Amino acid sequence: MAYGTGMDEAQVSAERWREQVRAQDSIEQDRKALARLIEYDHDPFEIDLYELSSDPQMRLVDKAKRSYAGQYDRRLRRMRERANRTEVDQ
Repeated sequence: MAYGTGMDEAQVSAERWREQVRAQDSIEQDRKALARLIEYDHDPFEIDLYELSSDPQMRLVDKAKRSYAGQYDRRLRRMRERANRTEVDQ
């Protein structure tokens, strides 16, 4: 995504963070993949990762992070749509 010249450093940083959140798999997807790997080879490192991804606090943080990023994107989209409608009305 091209960042506009009208964006300050905080806006650019926030946009990059949201892009990273959208690009990552959710912790639930990771847990399922790790479960399949553990079933296959019982690797201790994979078991540790699975246990970490099964932590309720980690799952809650991941869900909240993804929700916040989505809500903010929807807010920006609505603001752009309102601005476009206002321009057309004038």
